[in-house]
Amino acid sequence: MSATTLGNHKLGWIGTGRMGFAMAARVAKAGGNLAAYNRTRAKAEPLTEYGATIVDKPVDLADREIVFVMVSASEDLLSVTLGKDGVLSRPDRAPKILVDCSTVSQEASAELREAAAKRGTQLLAAPVSGNGKVVKAGKLSVVASGPRDAYDTVLPYLECLGRGSSYVGEGDVSRIVKICHNVFLGAVIQSLVEITVLAEKAGVPRHAFLDFINKSVMGSLFTGYKTPSLVNLDMTPTFTPYLLRKDLELGLAAARALDVSMPLCAATKEIVQSLIGSGHVDDDFASLILLQAQHSGLDIKPENVKVDDGLH
Repeated sequence: MSATTLGNHKLGWIGTGRMGFAMAARVAKAGGNLAAYNRTRAKAEPLTEYGATIVDKPVDLADREIVFVMVSASEDLLSVTLGKDGVLSRPDRAPKILVDCSTVSQEASAELREAAAKRGTQLLAAPVSGNGKVVKAGKLSVVASGPRDAYDTVLPYLECLGRGSSYVGEGDVSRIVKICHNVFLGAVIQSLVEITVLAEKAGVPRHAFLDFINKSVMGSLFTGYKTPSLVNLDMTPTFTPYLLRKDLELGLAAARALDVSMPLCAATKEIVQSLIGSGHVDDDFASLILLQAQHSGLDIKPENVKVDDGLH
């Protein structure tokens, strides 16, 4: 995708962690006029290889037309936007559009939307589905809500992030869509590790069982790209149990507010809490298979088998 296709907007990017860096790199590589901030500057510096510039504070991006935000939690979002040195802290200048790709609470998003509107800034809530590997493979997906004209302006940049985006309406409705997505993520990974341990304890190698699942009607992009972790027990984090617990709690909070019964979400949240209590705080959430094996009396080992993650 060329810079002409993308447009000539001055872009800002806040947050270059595992996901944010990969996303910002795609925009910069596609020719986007990008300036970036990260709390740990060294994590943003490699973006200069693709033509991006690095700034020292979020407020240094106030003169950018469109600013993307990709941070871990609601308090981080409010800090980098509304806090001291936040991108909206200058009285004389603010971006025209903020695109928040983080998974945060609806309350935090509503607070930011109201504050941004007072500054004449449109907020597009645009949480994403995937991880760093998915971004690099061009398979990230985005769900967006907010002013339709802001979405149309930002759409070329969203599309260069991966598989495309879905516009679901005004306001913050994309937040509940992403929360529902991550509740589903938790339920699917727990179900997947349960049946995988069951099959292995019955004598089926994990790689063979998951190969069948991935080729069946139950296989998905998700089951495919988690297969190497489950087979070889590589728990290098793409999404931690802490982050999964946060999203399950957001789902349960939304369910209470709307009087929706979610027993599976509640049970999964307690299992993830048990995983955290067992010390797997810095591992990938696929480490749920280790907990499942332990509870099932199975001494699980890496199979050291090369398997396809379905991303290439």
